[in-house]
Amino acid sequence: MELQCLAAEGMFSKISVNQVPLQSEVAHQGRFQQLQNQLRDRWLPADQFDCQERHIVVVPSLSLDQEELQKIAGVHYYEERLLFSLIRLRNPNTKVVYATSQPLHPSIVDYYLELLPGIPSSHARSRLELFSVYDASKKPLTQKLLERPRLIEKIRRSINSAQAYLACYNSTELEQELALRLDIPLLALDPQLLYWGTKSGSREIFAECGIPHPDGSKLVWNPEDLAMAAVDLWERQPQLQRMVIKLNQGFSGEGNALLDLRPLSDVSPPAASHRERMTALQRALQQLRFQCASEGWEHFCEKVRQLGAIAEAFVEGETKLSPSVQGRITPQGDVEILSTHDQVLGGPDGQIFLGCSFPAQSDYRLEIQAMGRQVGESLAHRGALERYGVDFIAVRQPPESLKPWQLYAIEINLRKGGTTHPFMALKLLTEGRYNPGDGLFYANQDQPKYYRATDNLQNPSYQGLLPSDLMDIIVSQRLHFNSIKGTGAAFHLMGCLSEYGKLGVTAIGNTPEQADSIYQQVVDALDQATGGTAADPTCD
Repeated sequence: MELQCLAAEGMFSKISVNQVPLQSEVAHQGRFQQLQNQLRDRWLPADQFDCQERHIVVVPSLSLDQEELQKIAGVHYYEERLLFSLIRLRNPNTKVVYATSQPLHPSIVDYYLELLPGIPSSHARSRLELFSVYDASKKPLTQKLLERPRLIEKIRRSINSAQAYLACYNSTELEQELALRLDIPLLALDPQLLYWGTKSGSREIFAECGIPHPDGSKLVWNPEDLAMAAVDLWERQPQLQRMVIKLNQGFSGEGNALLDLRPLSDVSPPAASHRERMTALQRALQQLRFQCASEGWEHFCEKVRQLGAIAEAFVEGETKLSPSVQGRITPQGDVEILSTHDQVLGGPDGQIFLGCSFPAQSDYRLEIQAMGRQVGESLAHRGALERYGVDFIAVRQPPESLKPWQLYAIEINLRKGGTTHPFMALKLLTEGRYNPGDGLFYANQDQPKYYRATDNLQNPSYQGLLPSDLMDIIVSQRLHFNSIKGTGAAFHLMGCLSEYGKLGVTAIGNTPEQADSIYQQVVDALDQATGGTAADPTCD
């Protein structure tokens, strides 16, 4: 579900990979594993002070289905979201190389460097090297780099390959190939394990771990089998009111469509024959609503043939929330829980990720932590590495129930996502720590911290604002993050602001209410300065 507006937050493109000449498969995989074994000696957590020489190459490529990505306004600016990786420059002998499709505006880079606590920004800037491919085409950044061997060679010469590793947003064969050409390990999942982040792969792991999840179908590869799978699910659960049709490699809810069975009550089990039910459901599938109005059933069918799809029971409930848990599998094989969030969803059917709040509600955050750890251990056993997330649906139960919420696991995301950069911002700004014992984050003097974040604060009236204009507005209202008070707002996607009127914000407070208040003050300040009324993503 995550980014569901990017996240959440997996549709890797085999077409893109095949356009780049790759090394022979056996030599390719063997050398890749040799490099991966070196991560144990090169990687340390970002919050651990490190005086050793480290070189980190950050390639924030969205190596996902490019057609799906184009639905997101300003998606080519999303490469900025990993600028919080500059937190690594707090370590005095760490160098960061950051690659982008288009050059970053200097004021945006300066903004992140000035957020670094305890080190002069000029010292950090001397250890940051920026590379751009000067290519705004609709290809993953990693593919653009692979098409430019001279640029790859420049990056190789800029780093000490004996001390370096590659960090990315998500891992595909493209990132694997780039790591091989740079001759450095990849701090990310082996692409051979990507199946476990698909809808069908997630369901297999949930079943293996005994984690509650909605009833659903096996993976199918054509519209006819999808209709049959949906009918079989309906006949197993005659009281089912709705189901979700999901592309197997869909991300951020963009590959989901809601099928309403209630108008088909005249053919519901056992009121009609299997054939009648099949005919009615095939017609209903052709009327599905999709996030992009220009798309229809025929377009979706093409995606089913390319990526596969499942049918899954829709979890009903008067009061539902969408929590998630984020974890990490270290190069040493340890499973760590990093955070929990409550997701804000919107879009036509409430399937699209718009933002999040940290932490998840106290009623269930420790329970989703425990289930998230089970998933992490299962993934680690398979050889997975780095970030993963698990999305849930939480349904409020009646007062007489033994527990207030029933939880259902929905999907696994094997990558960074829409909750990654807000949490990185919190760590960068407060130098605090996450306590899995209670699921809270503590800054200095053991002060708990909370935030509300979004990638989707968007309003046409914000168009034309430059990053410097944003700072003028925020500083004049004293809303910028204050390191002494430990509260305030941090921003991302600032390059997106002028062209699309779209901005990312993380509002940090000492209570959830204070975080919400700071967020709303940011919205009000922007609206007042531009004469607009914000399209608050929580109201979509």
